[in-house]
Amino acid sequence: MDFALSARAEDVCGRMWDFMREQVFPAEPVYEAWRAARGHDDHGTPPVLEELKVEARKRGLWNLFHHELAGLSNLEYASVAEITGWSPVIAPEVINCGAPDTGNMETLMLFGTPEQKERWLQPLLEGEIRSGFAMTEPDVASSDARNVQTSIVRDGDDYVVNGRKWWITGTADERCQIFIVMGKTDPEGAPHRQQSMVLVPRDAPGFEIVRHLPVFGYQDQHGHSELRFTDVRVPAANLLAGEGDGFMIAQARLGPGRIHHCMRAIGMAERALALMVERAKARVAFGRPLAEQGTVREAIALSRIEIDQARLLVLKTADLIDKYGAKGARTEIAAIKVAAPKVCLDVLDRAIQVHGGAGVSDDTPLAYFWAHARTLRIVDGPDAVHIRSVAREELDRERPYRG
Repeated sequence: MDFALSARAEDVCGRMWDFMREQVFPAEPVYEAWRAARGHDDHGTPPVLEELKVEARKRGLWNLFHHELAGLSNLEYASVAEITGWSPVIAPEVINCGAPDTGNMETLMLFGTPEQKERWLQPLLEGEIRSGFAMTEPDVASSDARNVQTSIVRDGDDYVVNGRKWWITGTADERCQIFIVMGKTDPEGAPHRQQSMVLVPRDAPGFEIVRHLPVFGYQDQHGHSELRFTDVRVPAANLLAGEGDGFMIAQARLGPGRIHHCMRAIGMAERALALMVERAKARVAFGRPLAEQGTVREAIALSRIEIDQARLLVLKTADLIDKYGAKGARTEIAAIKVAAPKVCLDVLDRAIQVHGGAGVSDDTPLAYFWAHARTLRIVDGPDAVHIRSVAREELDRERPYRG
């Protein structure tokens, strides 16, 4: 495995770091001040985001997540995703590489009709609108897609959608104009052929936003919401791929997206470590800087070791996806989804400890990062599901020697 970046990727990463230092990091207090003045329950768009999007496009930092759009492999984009993880609220969105839009754009690129692409994919690629992915439901364990209860029923030239969804990221932002909704078109079919996906516009009659859900008390600008679909009628042409293809589509969109999530988590961990080091050098306790205390040095060293281990595993996974596709990396994709958030949380916890009371306040990004990283152990399937997958593969693995 050769993880050296191409000249193209080195250039993109260099320009990305310049953008972060010159524009994104200075924008963080502007973003927070705007939201604080409006109240964090307000989900309006801070103007600085649109300003940064204009600047990102000028710098050629736009739609970098897809090889057909930016010329970067999954392995190369992984390094860009790590950089954006240093400012995970702002950076991914302003280069049009934020979740769930990237996964939804890839889904439309893979499975959308020409009409669907023109109506929804093009505005997403231009950053004019945002999107949601509606799979998780409040009444069933949605980590097993076979449990999904939302119904999608054919009625003449339409499909009629009924059901409840929750934790649908992006909904609170009025720019979120289209949802990919997963439901059952054939409840009596084979377990993995019962599900389908259909495109539901935000303004469809019968679509209702029930509430916006906080994450450990935080209300994100884009929101994570509970939705209700009551006899929502959409044209049959809004179906993605074919009836019964929902499970297949769900699997297809997860591989690269998990690389992005995990590398952003590593970026968060790197920023936490940087803050820990800075605090340890500046703070004095018991007559010596914290950096001279054995326990603090151990926290710093373990953090470096664990971050580098996690990064190598994610890069290996990205390389496997590039070579063999998501199917050829399924065990590694499951493994990184467990490993990267755990490492991020461990590093954040140490950084919070070194900061003391400041670490659990809003004076640093550590508390919010922790809340964000903790959700990563649930989204796209909880740890237990991925551990189960890795164990199953390991139990079936042929050994070179037994005894």
